[in-house]
Amino acid sequence: MQKAITWVKAARLRTLPLSISGILLGAVLAHLEQDFQLSIFIYALCTTLCLQILSNFANDYGDGVKGTDNEERVGPMRALQSGIITDKQMKIGMIFCSLLSLAFAVLLIYSAFGSENFTLSIFFFLLGIAAITAAIKYTVGKSAYGYRGLGDVFVFLFFGLVAVVGSAFLFTHQIKLTYFLPAIAVGALSVAVLNLNNMRDRLSDANSNKNTLVVKWGIRKATNYHIGLILLAFLCFLLFNYNLPIQFNLALIPFILLFKHLYTVVQHEEPKTLDPELKKVALSTFIIALIYLLLAWI
Repeated sequence: MQKAITWVKAARLRTLPLSISGILLGAVLAHLEQDFQLSIFIYALCTTLCLQILSNFANDYGDGVKGTDNEERVGPMRALQSGIITDKQMKIGMIFCSLLSLAFAVLLIYSAFGSENFTLSIFFFLLGIAAITAAIKYTVGKSAYGYRGLGDVFVFLFFGLVAVVGSAFLFTHQIKLTYFLPAIAVGALSVAVLNLNNMRDRLSDANSNKNTLVVKWGIRKATNYHIGLILLAFLCFLLFNYNLPIQFNLALIPFILLFKHLYTVVQHEEPKTLDPELKKVALSTFIIALIYLLLAWI
């Protein structure tokens, strides 16, 4: 029972709502184009959830074997760090999630293109392979990009552009410039969550040679960067709403909490005070996407 509970904790369920926010917004774009298909939506959600759990397992494994997860870490204890799950068992979990992600990706691609467009099917299949690789390589291996300050780039790319524009394309088979506004917004908010995580763990990361942008820049620049990410997301959503019915501005209400959150980040003195802020940004992002989805169907 204890091992089962540890596996659930390693999956980090609190990260899952954020991971599907881009898919929800992609569905919104599809509905506005009158091209929404339930099967594509379901398979996109399943693929994304599996990729996020894979990323969480890989993060646990990579930081665990490198010794980054140690007694200096501020956040909750990881599975490998606890000793309840071994590195070999975590590898098996990663392989299982990789295969499951790939299986759902194949179903997603077939639902979107059938057997008619081989070129696009191959492109999205390779994109799926790239997403699996990116999920693993964040902390795993000698060339882990999370240890070189590149995590923000990959989070913005896959949680923002790929999640929103990519999923919208699977529905509509087209790309419009307006698709990039919600994509940039949700990408910026996702990066903000990562930045908060790195601000919280900056001391242990620095001691473990995990050179995140926070470690490279210092806390002051990281705080200004965080403010910029939240403001960028707000501006992009505001511009996205310009040609939509006025009720879509209701989706901006969670930014009241996010702006209040910025005050906490600016005033914080102890890294541990940032831990509750992670949940606020992640859930606010999910709620924004959910409000857009609900308003699109009204």
